[in-house]
Amino acid sequence: MGFHSNDDAAVTKLRDDLAIVQSLDFFMPIVDDPFTFGMIAAANSISDIYAMGATPINALSILGIPVKQMPLEVANRIMQGGAEVCKRAGIPILGGHSIDDTEPKFGLSVTGVVHPDKMWRNNAVKDGDFLILTKPLGIGVFGSANKKELLNNQQYATFVETTTFLNDIPMKAGQTIGIQAATDVTGFGLVGHAWEMVSSVGLSVDLWVDQLPVIRGVRDLLKAGVKPGATKRNLDHLRPHLSVERGVTPIDLDILGDAQTSGGLLLAVSPEKVDELQRTLFEYGALAASIVGQCRQEGQSRMYIKRQC
Repeated sequence: MGFHSNDDAAVTKLRDDLAIVQSLDFFMPIVDDPFTFGMIAAANSISDIYAMGATPINALSILGIPVKQMPLEVANRIMQGGAEVCKRAGIPILGGHSIDDTEPKFGLSVTGVVHPDKMWRNNAVKDGDFLILTKPLGIGVFGSANKKELLNNQQYATFVETTTFLNDIPMKAGQTIGIQAATDVTGFGLVGHAWEMVSSVGLSVDLWVDQLPVIRGVRDLLKAGVKPGATKRNLDHLRPHLSVERGVTPIDLDILGDAQTSGGLLLAVSPEKVDELQRTLFEYGALAASIVGQCRQEGQSRMYIKRQC
């Protein structure tokens, strides 16, 4: 599995019972504290492995730092933050590469393993599958608010907790129940990643805005005009494929299009397993286990944005 699909990582089958899963991700700081930045970037990188239903086994680091503008202690703290999250994931950082750059960048190349028959794919979603989201939305809004120093202490703590929370819990829950399709919700927002899943197999999807898990305070910030530029780009890109029904507000759409950093997993599960998966996610301690939509077969792929109740 490589460039030909929209999946979250590359996969190489080694044996009938073993495949390696590989991914690479890095980005620029979204918080000022270098240790916290390292944690967020590491959690985001490892998420691509979990999104394939795989278990991470090691990582290599990618670090860019402007050595003439920043003390090397900043680089050390970034690496320490990344190592802390890798420790939580049970994996070592075995090496990596660093360069003198114009601005800080950090991320990981992560390797994982999975049984080929238990690997998850974006394009394995089926007619009737429900979509369950495992983290609340609004990280993009909180990130923009943080840059403008609009978050209070509790909101900032929630921002850090959400972005550094590993997706190992939903991966383990999904493998326990036996699902086949998943992705992680990142830069394209929930609406973009849901579209990748259903459009690849010719399905449509109902997304229920009144069932979305949303971080407390996000709607108020949106009402105050705090909205990342990526939100409009995400929605504009998908506008030809959207049918927005009565009762859906512009803020509802902004939440759907909000670009997530280290977002949750979007799990596709059959109707007969949905209750068990939701219950297992709660028992394992996921940040959310919200049924946000359902896939269905019709003539042409489309997204129906509506209220369930």
